[in-house]
Amino acid sequence: MNISSLIVQLLNGLASASSLFLVAAGLSLIFGVTRIVNFAHGSFFMVGVYVAYTLAQKLGGAAGFWLALPLAALAVGALGALIEVLLLRRIYKAPELFQLLATFALVLVIKDAVLWFWGPDELLGPRAPGLAGSVSILGRQFPSYDLFLIVVGPVVLGLVWMLLTRTRFGTLVRAATQDREMVSALGVNQAWLFTAVFALGAVLAGLGGALQLPREPATLELDLNTIGAAFVVVVVGGMGSLPGAYVAALLIAQIKAICIWLGVVEIAGFVISFSKLTLVVDFIVMAVVLVWRPWGLMGRPQAASRYVGMPEEPLRRASQSHAIGAAAVVALLVAAPLLAGDSAYVTVLLIDMLIAALFAASLHFIMGPAGLHSFGHAAYFGLGAYGAALLARAGGLPMELTLVVAPLIAGIGAFVYGWFAVRLSGVYLAMLTLAFAQITWAIVYQWDTFTGGSNGLTGVWPSAWLADKHNYYWLTLVFVGGGIWVLRRVLFSPFGYALRAGRDSALRADAIGIDVKRMQWMGFIIAGVAAGGAGALFAYSKGSISPESLAVGRSVDGLVMVLLGGLQTLVGPVVGAFTFTWLHDTVARSTEYWRAMLGGSILVLVLLFPRGIAGSLQQLGARIRAGLDAAAKRPPMRMAAVAGEGAR
Repeated sequence: MNISSLIVQLLNGLASASSLFLVAAGLSLIFGVTRIVNFAHGSFFMVGVYVAYTLAQKLGGAAGFWLALPLAALAVGALGALIEVLLLRRIYKAPELFQLLATFALVLVIKDAVLWFWGPDELLGPRAPGLAGSVSILGRQFPSYDLFLIVVGPVVLGLVWMLLTRTRFGTLVRAATQDREMVSALGVNQAWLFTAVFALGAVLAGLGGALQLPREPATLELDLNTIGAAFVVVVVGGMGSLPGAYVAALLIAQIKAICIWLGVVEIAGFVISFSKLTLVVDFIVMAVVLVWRPWGLMGRPQAASRYVGMPEEPLRRASQSHAIGAAAVVALLVAAPLLAGDSAYVTVLLIDMLIAALFAASLHFIMGPAGLHSFGHAAYFGLGAYGAALLARAGGLPMELTLVVAPLIAGIGAFVYGWFAVRLSGVYLAMLTLAFAQITWAIVYQWDTFTGGSNGLTGVWPSAWLADKHNYYWLTLVFVGGGIWVLRRVLFSPFGYALRAGRDSALRADAIGIDVKRMQWMGFIIAGVAAGGAGALFAYSKGSISPESLAVGRSVDGLVMVLLGGLQTLVGPVVGAFTFTWLHDTVARSTEYWRAMLGGSILVLVLLFPRGIAGSLQQLGARIRAGLDAAAKRPPMRMAAVAGEGAR
């Protein structure tokens, strides 16, 4: 370590911050005006890299390369406008989480479209003509192109700032950020304003991707890697603040640069690898900032949160017809392995569905009744899975005991994380839960001597009497059924009613003596225990566990299950879990482009069932019953006529 290497690393951090800022600025603009948490924004970045590669190859020469960068950004902007007009414009009135589900489906579709068009191989772009060399800084070589990127960030920030403050379009954008309804009432065409803003955000993301072409290859992993970092920057800087996004990008990039510079350091006899912290340092920064300043570095404090969304089904005891239907479903599930015969595959799929149902029900417990949106619920699933595996392997505990203790370990994690999380609301709460989940994932991923690191843990087998998959299925059915029943009973208790009261009106709940934050904290712990139980069952069903069980993808899968089934119903998460697991398995086995088919299926379901599958069926049933009741009360036409003649 010396001063020259530190300076070079800091300059490298400045270059990385510019591209990261471009993506975050577009994401912040889109959210500020349309209120859509655009999960597909990282896909625009990825498409920008691929389109720039193709254009640079086709146009050729120095002029062709530099022309390819803005053309790629414009092409991505056109793609963004097309998506907004054809899809997002149809779901603006849907709850925000359903919009998130639609944009997640877009991620799957776009990824497979890129796979089909460009193939699975990494594509390394050409060096930037005129800036292909390097300059000497304190005796060290630094790429000339990176110096160019350092300048691009502030220039784009200045141009966008002037657009928003010196033009009529910018005035409308700022006004829509504050009050969209008032802008529409003044006669502004809100639809085309949203389209223009969405296209501008896509242009910035595409430009950020195109500018990365000489620095890193185009790969299919760029979308999810980029969107996570962009969300962090937007939240740390403050939602809707472009200067805040730039400051946050600089802060995170420079901290990463310093970690790389420090490398491996021995402190008080302990060896600390700061370079490994780069995997999670941005989420650590986000967690610290949100705990210290919940609205970000340059954001504004949020107003008192109000639960906004479709009405949830009222809490009522199951009717006789519902009880009969539930008993029939349980009987069918009990007999399912016998009906499947010798097909071990069907039994394994049913086990996966049941585990997914408990995981989704635990997430719904805090999302629906409590109104707390979590993007990091996989942390508790993974803690339960690793807890069971470590207790069995290192502690020598029997499986039956680990299924009791492992969920408690996940509950301890929820106890710690929930204490901080419930002090926030909205997107900030969701992103803090994501930060905690990523920190947990990084610890598991890098602690080789304890968790097995990236290889995970193997040899996690159930007891001998459960070696038969049929027996393990019935155990899972009892465990999952009991867990879901307990969650439902809790929602029918005074505690469950207090949770809903705090969700619907925190001020009124506080006025009548309910400690809302404490109730929500307890809700986090209960949900964490249930998710940990699902994780423990998962570990024994697979015989091993890996860090992927705590990754962002697991949390996103849980969100998809809950929203697909319906956030407004208690049975929704179970329906969504069974549907998503079956779709994922069926589609993945039928085609190489299973992501596109799965994403397309989710989009169709979102458009056809805006309340989720169970919620929409419930609404349809209510309308049918109301129509039948009205028809029963209406007198027959002939009797009405006779009554009229008698009156005359």
